[in-house]
Amino acid sequence: MLTVVFAYIPKLFAALLIAIVAIVLAMVLKRVVLTVLRSANIDEDIGSKAGLERKEMPLSQTIAEIVFYLVLLLFLPMVLNALSLGGLLEPLQVMMAKMLGFLPNLLAAAAILLVGWFLARIVQKILTGLLLAVGSERLSEKVGLSRVLGERGLAGLIGLIVYALILIPVLMAALQALDLVSVTQPLSNMLNQILAALPSAFGAILILAIAYVLGRIVAELVTNLLAAAGFDSILVWLGLGKEPAEGERKPSQVAGYLVLVAIMLFALIEAFRILNFALMADLIYEFIVFAGRVLVGLVILATGIYLANLAYDTVMASNTSQAKMLAGATRISVLIFSGAMALRHMGLANEIINLAFGLLLGAIAVAVALAFGLGGREIAAREIDKWLKSMK
Repeated sequence: MLTVVFAYIPKLFAALLIAIVAIVLAMVLKRVVLTVLRSANIDEDIGSKAGLERKEMPLSQTIAEIVFYLVLLLFLPMVLNALSLGGLLEPLQVMMAKMLGFLPNLLAAAAILLVGWFLARIVQKILTGLLLAVGSERLSEKVGLSRVLGERGLAGLIGLIVYALILIPVLMAALQALDLVSVTQPLSNMLNQILAALPSAFGAILILAIAYVLGRIVAELVTNLLAAAGFDSILVWLGLGKEPAEGERKPSQVAGYLVLVAIMLFALIEAFRILNFALMADLIYEFIVFAGRVLVGLVILATGIYLANLAYDTVMASNTSQAKMLAGATRISVLIFSGAMALRHMGLANEIINLAFGLLLGAIAVAVALAFGLGGREIAAREIDKWLKSMK
């Protein structure tokens, strides 16, 4: 028994010596890695930009700890071999062989990702600074994009898009370097689909951007033309209101806004067609057709209101007997007729409108007939009596 123990003591000292060397080497490498990373300001440059919070374990410390335990793990088979623990050594050697075999792929993927990220950040900063220098923010403010983009601004948005476009192929290359088909293949397929959809997405965005800029110009032109033509007094002409007060939205501005909305809706149709969203394009097209019919119906109704007021004033100016009653009847008739035409053009339940209009005219005819019949009974009796006497 003692012979076995004394025979095992050299192995124990050898394992202890190897462990001490491993710990010292791991601590030295940990200190070197930590010093290098801190001198490179990795915590500020990468940690803060990646959105990592400063906690007890910063990014540099985390990497140094990984290096420390990795060195210990590499020395572990030597310790077990020195202790003649073959049963534990064999599976550990298999694991270490697999890990060491995968380590080049991991390092290659990390290098690709780091270089790609660095290049993407450089291009983003250069492009953002260049756009700011040529006045992209002034252009954004002129076309009204500054409110939508917020603090990032047009230059920041374009820089972020370019940054993402550079990182996508970098991620694909890093995943391919890992050579983990079962894991990387679905991710690579997803990234390939994203890359394939990017031209269509950019085409749709470009169409919407151009349409918005042109829409703003056309809307402002329409607003100015209508304001110069006196369109802001349309409510006064129709007898529905008064001149808009200072600071209130004017009818010409509403018309200009509707023009902008119409242009953007047409642009949306083309954008959805580029993206192969045919259903959404058809829905917007049907909405535009319906909105156009409603708009024409409103124009018909407004014209009817104007003609009804004109007819009322004309009849009132004739100074005939019962002028007020005739003027009111004329106005109501024109309003009913124009309202029926407007609703019919809008396509809002044509059968119901026809039935209601027919019933209304029939009721008016019956009312007139009853009024004349009941009011003229005595006159009719005298005339019939005269006819009977003449026949005798």
